[in-house]
Amino acid sequence: MATAGARPAMAVFLLAAVSACHTASCLVRRAGFDAAGCQPSGYLPGRSGNCEMSNSPDCCVDGRQYVQFLCSPPVSATTPAVLTLNSFEKGKDGGHPSECDNAYHDDSEMVVALSTGWFNGKSRCGRTVKITAKGGSSVSAKVVDECDSVNGCDAEHNYEEPCANNVVDASPAVWGALGLDQNIGMQEVTWSDE
Repeated sequence: MATAGARPAMAVFLLAAVSACHTASCLVRRAGFDAAGCQPSGYLPGRSGNCEMSNSPDCCVDGRQYVQFLCSPPVSATTPAVLTLNSFEKGKDGGHPSECDNAYHDDSEMVVALSTGWFNGKSRCGRTVKITAKGGSSVSAKVVDECDSVNGCDAEHNYEEPCANNVVDASPAVWGALGLDQNIGMQEVTWSDE
């Protein structure tokens, strides 16, 4: 049982733990998306490797367990999501060519990858989505890839952990058009099909 003097220290520890939420999977838990009916489908054992670090990716750690999702929250006119930063250029943190067109895309292109459930077996390939930042600015971007919520920790996925189930992984051009700070690399947004 904690003593009265230990409670302030416990509160400070919990506050520090909550403010240390830096990964998309952490934002999934904070936003309560599990309550939307999309539960984890399993866990992937971590394996580290040569993780390209240009956009500060969440690289896998040996032995860590990573949550996997086959589903994503329901899509609406204003679907909550976490915008992450990704380069779709060859040799950058996007890994292999984009799944929709087997091509790489320049950082100046308005392109995104969607979490596995939203990608829906390539059904959104080539379609345009509207992304809206908290300040109200909006942009349109083309879906060219999947942000894999099941697989990861291998060369094909740049030795990065699987994506959370609520990610819109966007090119630097999308971030720039929204006026967002790319150094943050993660931002709460909404999105919808156009």
